[in-house]
Amino acid sequence: MVIGKLEQLKALFAEMEQALIAYSGGVDSTLVAKIAYDVLGDRALAITAVSPSLLPEELEDAKIQAATIGISHKIVQTHEMDNPNYTSNPVNRCYFCKSELHDTLKPLAVELGYPYVVDGVNADDLHDYRPGIQAAKERGARSPLAEVGVSKAEVRQLSQQLGLPWWDKPAQPCLSSRFPYGEEITVAKLQRVGRAEIYLRKLGWQNLRVRSEGDTARIELSPEQIKEFILTTDLPSVVSVFQDFGFIYITLDLEGYRSGKLNQVLNRQALGAKS
Repeated sequence: MVIGKLEQLKALFAEMEQALIAYSGGVDSTLVAKIAYDVLGDRALAITAVSPSLLPEELEDAKIQAATIGISHKIVQTHEMDNPNYTSNPVNRCYFCKSELHDTLKPLAVELGYPYVVDGVNADDLHDYRPGIQAAKERGARSPLAEVGVSKAEVRQLSQQLGLPWWDKPAQPCLSSRFPYGEEITVAKLQRVGRAEIYLRKLGWQNLRVRSEGDTARIELSPEQIKEFILTTDLPSVVSVFQDFGFIYITLDLEGYRSGKLNQVLNRQALGAKS
């Protein structure tokens, strides 16, 4: 079944003839870039948007992965931090982020002669709260993985089959997702969270988040790693480093990391509205 979807993706790109890929360096958009390059060669172009909400290490990964694939790769700056609709962090924050992204990419695609802008949205994303998908659709972007019905698990399976060494790379959404809705996002806060996550990764912890709420940092690790973290990590050193970054209180989430956890408040609000 997965091989059949791969052939459908190849056929889709063959029909496009040229494509500009919104390429973050995550496993989804990297698979799209790989297949696009395999089919279109130099008629495929990967574009990475850089802003304070992108971890520096993610940009470096994107560069390395694009070079490994062989696809042409360019970097553009986006300015969502200039938009108060974004920095005020409403529940549809991602709508304004993707609006800025595609308002940047679409004119660039036209200028360079690319008829299509495509992204890495997969079929599972369509069942989650993703207001950014609407913004992309409004601007004519296409989502090949979603169109063909490729799930996140199948993205990883296809990536592995195609020999991509980062097929099991943890998901890494933008740093703004670390803040509860309604808390203002600033460049300083984004940098603080980014430095904290990079620090923990250098200690060997990979699938994690550092959630930020006011002066409190909440570390989320995979549930099976929590005990090991407590027993093997120099906790006073972690506290000291995080406080140097600007946090006052440093906590560990006992539930563990779960994608989209901050969206649970939306579910509760919806249930309260119905009751």
